[in-house]
Amino acid sequence: MQVIHTAQGLREWRDAGSGRIGLVPTMGNLHAGHMSLVASARAHCERVVVSIFVNPLQFGPNDDLDRYPRTFEADRAALEAANVDAVFAPTVEQMYPNGDDNKTTVQVAGVTDMLCGTRRPGHFTGVATIVTKLFNLVRPDTAFFGEKDFQQLLVIRRMAEDLCMGVEIIGVPTVREDDGLARSSRNQYLNANERRQAPSLAAALNDCAERLAAGERDFHALEARGWARLVHAGFDPDYFEIRGADLSAPQSDMVHFRVLVAAYLGQARLIDNVGV
Repeated sequence: MQVIHTAQGLREWRDAGSGRIGLVPTMGNLHAGHMSLVASARAHCERVVVSIFVNPLQFGPNDDLDRYPRTFEADRAALEAANVDAVFAPTVEQMYPNGDDNKTTVQVAGVTDMLCGTRRPGHFTGVATIVTKLFNLVRPDTAFFGEKDFQQLLVIRRMAEDLCMGVEIIGVPTVREDDGLARSSRNQYLNANERRQAPSLAAALNDCAERLAAGERDFHALEARGWARLVHAGFDPDYFEIRGADLSAPQSDMVHFRVLVAAYLGQARLIDNVGV
């Protein structure tokens, strides 16, 4: 496995081999969810590259950029064990050579105007910009993203389609703990008591999903029920919303839905979703 820190080194690695390239973009601090993306890439592609870059552009002024976990040596060992071909771990200066005030950005309209897009202004511009840069550098055939960040997955799909990037975007199912909590780097922020409360997030989603599957269509009442469950469990909800499968406003004649939640528990902002 090669560890690459520069754009030039990445281009040289790409041009030196052949076969389909799969890209797994990450911010490091890898867990089982990330490794499921790597496994999917390994199954689909002859060459797999994983990026590790804590992207400052997708963090807001009140976000956790400075304390976001950075565990590069452990990440490198895990990726080598998973038979990854290359790790791209650039510096901020490498990815943003003209500084904070002089960078070109990518904005995706529509699908960002809701949910985390309105609660975290600028977040998806940061995501779309860094993923565009990675696509330009790696030129992958396929890129892999987790369904836990479902809105992000749809943002990247829309961006790749609108900008004619020619990259296949594959969504990989959410990996969960035995008690249902979605795997996330931010779970490390939970203390022991909060960790015991945390599975209530997935439980509220599943309750709503079961009621939708049974035919209930009072969306407002279902959302209010989910919100109340979270408050009772000790969360400070940011949103609990029912959407269509493409994140459009829900309609009573729809067959497929997506229930999405973001909520604070102590210092952690946790997100999750389920499809119906």
